[in-house]
Amino acid sequence: MLAIRLIAEPDRLDVLVLPVRSADSTAEGETSAEPVSTAVAGPDGTTDEAVALASAARLTGRAGEIHTQLRPGRTPGRLLLLGIGDGGEAAWRAAGAALARSASAETHITIALPVEVTPAAVRGLTEGLLLAPYRFRLTEAGDRPALTGVDLLLDDPTGYEDAVATARTTAAMTHLARDLTNTPSSVKTPQWFADQVASAAADLPDLRLRVRGPAELTTEGFGGILAVGGGSASGPRLVELDWHPANARTHVVLIGKGITFDTGGISIKPVASMKLMRKDMAGAAAVVAATLGAAALRLPVRITTLTPLAENMVSGSAFRPGDVIRHYGGTTSETTNSDAEGRLVLADALAYAVQQLKPDLLLDLATLTGANSVALGKRTAALYSENDELAATVLAAAEAAGESAWRMPLHTDYVEYLGSEIADLYSAPTQGAGSVLAALYLREFTGDLRDRWLHLDMSAPSWADGDQAEVSRGATGWGVRSLLRWLADVN
Repeated sequence: MLAIRLIAEPDRLDVLVLPVRSADSTAEGETSAEPVSTAVAGPDGTTDEAVALASAARLTGRAGEIHTQLRPGRTPGRLLLLGIGDGGEAAWRAAGAALARSASAETHITIALPVEVTPAAVRGLTEGLLLAPYRFRLTEAGDRPALTGVDLLLDDPTGYEDAVATARTTAAMTHLARDLTNTPSSVKTPQWFADQVASAAADLPDLRLRVRGPAELTTEGFGGILAVGGGSASGPRLVELDWHPANARTHVVLIGKGITFDTGGISIKPVASMKLMRKDMAGAAAVVAATLGAAALRLPVRITTLTPLAENMVSGSAFRPGDVIRHYGGTTSETTNSDAEGRLVLADALAYAVQQLKPDLLLDLATLTGANSVALGKRTAALYSENDELAATVLAAAEAAGESAWRMPLHTDYVEYLGSEIADLYSAPTQGAGSVLAALYLREFTGDLRDRWLHLDMSAPSWADGDQAEVSRGATGWGVRSLLRWLADVN
């Protein structure tokens, strides 16, 4: 990962980055840019040069705008003007991401930060610098960024150490979630995923891990996980990861859907829809990475994370449309669509959490429905909860983290569609709105935690078709940043 130093005296000035912000619009309505006073002055002449360049290049100062000026025979040899917009955390995150990409051919850069830059802004900048260059490759071939070091030039570096450390942990855990999600399913079996969690947790103290295999799942009655995983030669697992610091006052259960590959089962998907189904465990990756991040940051909240893991495959032992499944705790579901498998494994985990763990708050993340992207596009998760305060705090955390979510309704009109003539519930009705119905189905398993439960359908934002700001194409690690922000404030 990119090395980032906080310094008060520059010792390398090959490339100097000076921030410029958006100034007031002109009479013609155009936005101009103006350099920002930095905490540590650059070499003689660079400030005046920046003023002249901002005007001559007609910069706007929008976040992520970059202008490069070559200075042969002088120090620094290159001067970069970096737009920081309004100077808020989100703008600095976008600026850092743009800088990491545009300066990828450099080996080292120094960024002179403003006099009154906030720790939040430095956190945003650091996250952008670390997240944007991410690439997942299974081969050593291909170009890699040359940029290995960034110095942040500040008057008092010690005041920003915590912000950079938090950003570094957040980025590392987002990278982990991206790696897990990007890994091809020829490798990524349920047991492989469980092994990755065990390996990552081994490096952190005070974490407890339990992995249930098919025999234990059968004995304890996890019928949904067993049904979905029954068609695969790679049996299902249930990972339970617990972070329990001594000073915790609140217990949160995080549940992540972990379908390591989804063919759709007997209700088989078209090839085009199946190709990227290695991402169908992005919810599990996000909650595991967030829990590991909370442990690394020593957040004072107890977290129990559950990831029901299964491959939804086609075989003679696959569950059938029309089967009745008995979930943990005894509730039964009639399923008519084996491609609506995620809610079946989540139902088991929710019921187990309510009956055995009895947390204060219950959250689940899942790449659950294609309807998520139909309703909200490719970058926004659908959030469901009956608890206004819980919904508001999670939405605020997502916004602060630079991830997008939108609260959706839990229409009571649709509840009647969940009625089955032969079971307690009908798992995949064709009437109503798909994402809303899936959330209503999950709500049936929340018991007395119904008013303290929140569901995030994050199928759409879990994957990006191209680079945008700090998001790199492929798996995005959506949810890790939001959860870490939210968990830091849970009390």
